[in-house]
Amino acid sequence: MDLGIKNKRVLITGSSQGIGYAIAKAFAKEGCRVCLIARRKEELQKLVEELGGETAGHSYYSVDLMQPNAPTKAVQELTKHESFDIVVHNLGGTLNTKDPLAPMDAWQKVWQFNVGIAIEMNALLVPFMQRKKWGRIIHISSISGESLRGSASYGCAKAYLNAYTKCLGRFVAPYNIIVSALLPGAIYAEGGHWDENAPHNVIDKEAFFKKRSDFLRHHHAIGRLGLAEEIAPFAVFMASNQVTFASGSIIPIDGGTM
Repeated sequence: MDLGIKNKRVLITGSSQGIGYAIAKAFAKEGCRVCLIARRKEELQKLVEELGGETAGHSYYSVDLMQPNAPTKAVQELTKHESFDIVVHNLGGTLNTKDPLAPMDAWQKVWQFNVGIAIEMNALLVPFMQRKKWGRIIHISSISGESLRGSASYGCAKAYLNAYTKCLGRFVAPYNIIVSALLPGAIYAEGGHWDENAPHNVIDKEAFFKKRSDFLRHHHAIGRLGLAEEIAPFAVFMASNQVTFASGSIIPIDGGTM
């Protein structure tokens, strides 16, 4: 199948590890020119070289997007000479805020991390796409936005992101701009929540194994954690010329979450 995205310029946030890392590799494999955004400069440099380097059209921009006005400055800097055809918003996480009674500023930080940054960047990126009458925006959300299990602030932020995806998708549909959200279930990532060797899990591995086993038995029909490489192909497809009727699509990729 010809996806029709060769040589398209792709912006991917949170791309130094995990799902973002896998998505970057998948787009590069399709012949796209990938621009990576994350905080860890060394990791970004390594990935750019792995993808083929600057000679292949790949680049990176190291920044903490949680800093005030950082998303706006990043977009302004990166679009000085050429706009983006495809944008993948992959930032997200609980920021260790799990208590529903957490202070308001903690809720706001989780919202900004999972939703606000994407909204700020899209406001600047979409006009370029409107002028070209072509664009793709993919938000990496979470099945937590539907199940609302675990961190309350995280689940609510992802639910907001899903609603925003539908609203923005409807608004830009006449311009051949397709906006979508992918909702992964529990994904294994090195050093992440479900990694047995992560510092927060090695303290009591027996308790961690029990917790992971119970979670998979009760909530994942497939009986295992997902992999970043199982999410990446969906992002690539939703950026293709094959999705012209998929405005505002919300797509669970969750191992049969129950």
